[in-house]
Amino acid sequence: MATSEAYMRTPTQQAWRRFMRSSSGKAGLLIVGFFVLLALLAPLIMPYDATKDRNLRERLKPPSAEHIMGTDELGRDIFTRVVHGSRISLRVGVFAVGIAVVAGTFLGLLAGYFGGRTDMLISWLVDIMLSFPSILLAIAIVAVIGPGISNAMIAVGIVQIPIYARLTRSVVLSLKEQDFVAAAEGLGAGRARIIFRHILPNGLSPLIVQATLSIATAILDAAGLGFLGLGAQPPQPEWGLMISKGFLYFTRAPWISLFPGVAIMIAVLGFNLLGDGLRDALDPRTSR
Repeated sequence: MATSEAYMRTPTQQAWRRFMRSSSGKAGLLIVGFFVLLALLAPLIMPYDATKDRNLRERLKPPSAEHIMGTDELGRDIFTRVVHGSRISLRVGVFAVGIAVVAGTFLGLLAGYFGGRTDMLISWLVDIMLSFPSILLAIAIVAVIGPGISNAMIAVGIVQIPIYARLTRSVVLSLKEQDFVAAAEGLGAGRARIIFRHILPNGLSPLIVQATLSIATAILDAAGLGFLGLGAQPPQPEWGLMISKGFLYFTRAPWISLFPGVAIMIAVLGFNLLGDGLRDALDPRTSR
């Protein structure tokens, strides 16, 4: 009876039940949900203008009841800046991954479906990009187009394109030999319809999982660029930039770098756990 009820559930219901059985997935969902709510509600809970925030009389104060995470070298409240920094880091992560998903998926669809010279050219381009460490390639791109949070977002998105191009290509190579694709071709469906209406929807699961995991990588890369002064620029409360500014005072005021670093660690952990949970839920080999 239980088995028949399981088969009566829709694929979405089955995936949700598998996800809810994943402890790591639920923990990741809670962490990510917390940061998303924090980013959305920050302007309402504590309005903040980074350009006007400084109080030199309160500089380098340790954590206390008044400043629970202490203050930095300009007397700015670390807790307030960490909260508002979540908006920047999450925005960079989501938009950078969005750029990578759109561009990489399109290239992977072309390479996998058409094959031949198209596949060879795209694979050659992807191999060249993958031959460089991602952070070094991002640094080179920002050095060319100039520092700034928007350019850092573009750079992080570009370096992740090969991941989705390769993943999509492998998915397309396996799906285009399936019977439903042959049936669509037999009914006279055009190439664009077959690619975007039949192949792509059936290959979304690994892309969703990879996108979740890539947001964590994008947050780390953006923080690295901010630390080097190539990402967000002062006085923006970006976590990597905050760590960089606090590095000069680390022996006197370690809390300036410590708390933004902890925020990065927890956010990255949350997206990784969520990605693991989604992988378990969307894996068709997982038992019902």
